[in-house]
Amino acid sequence: MASAQPTSAPPPLSPRQWPTWIGIAAMALAARLPWPWQRAIGRGIGTLLRASLRERREVAARNLALCFPELDPAARARLLRAHFAALGIGLFEFARAWWGSVAPMRRGLVVEGLEHLEAARAGGRGVIVVSGHFSTLEMCGRLMCDHAPLAGMYRPHAQPAMEWAVRRGRARYAAAMFPKQDVRGAVRHLKKGGLLWYAPDQDPSRGDAVYVPFFGQPAHSLTSTHSLARLSGAAVVLYQHRRREDGGYTLTLWPALDHFPSDDPVADTARVIAGIETMARAAPDQYLWIHRRFKRQPDGSSPYADL
Repeated sequence: MASAQPTSAPPPLSPRQWPTWIGIAAMALAARLPWPWQRAIGRGIGTLLRASLRERREVAARNLALCFPELDPAARARLLRAHFAALGIGLFEFARAWWGSVAPMRRGLVVEGLEHLEAARAGGRGVIVVSGHFSTLEMCGRLMCDHAPLAGMYRPHAQPAMEWAVRRGRARYAAAMFPKQDVRGAVRHLKKGGLLWYAPDQDPSRGDAVYVPFFGQPAHSLTSTHSLARLSGAAVVLYQHRRREDGGYTLTLWPALDHFPSDDPVADTARVIAGIETMARAAPDQYLWIHRRFKRQPDGSSPYADL
């Protein structure tokens, strides 16, 4: 299995890393609990997180007020509670994806649209598989790797022990992992006909970005999907994933975006972000509302300035 960086390097074991290793060990043990237990415990952890993480709770509440003005306060409060429950379950999903068994998740799995991915790959063309930051991101990435050899781009962890452990966990299923700075490696992968899973929906601290609508709000968004497609000649397929009420998962690949990339990076970015908005509306509790998605505004203001 290819990798952008070796995963066979020895783990960092200096005493400074021991607290991180204790946390990793706890997650690895938690990954082995029965899936029904994990869902129940995860909801409880979500309640604790909502009570204890005041700033993140208020960021999520502000995002929901901005994005769902049609909902009354009681409905938004219910959605906020559901969001934190999804985050709690997501912690177990991440642990299982990296270090546990996903056999329970494969039962009842629904995969739709693989024919769109195969059509996009015709002639050996690479494909950028675009999704958003949802609590199901890691689990559904692993599940999709059963059906398509996805590589991914990611933000390296600051803690060396966590970086080593997560890369080793992802090497179990990902075709390759490229740090977000390794654009050349990702482009080479795409030019060889590879698949690259990419989530461009967070407010970037650096890189080329523009303001495009997201839930009717100006959202500072990377133009990187447009740029990667232009540099590599890859097609772009949107990938929707969600956890159902019965604990199963539905993975949906959409038809490749036509006439993409165009000569207009703003229009292309708007199309991608509009697709991610559609996904978020389909599973609003599972989108990552605790992220400060609108922290940069065209007039220099921020909707979180008073938090």
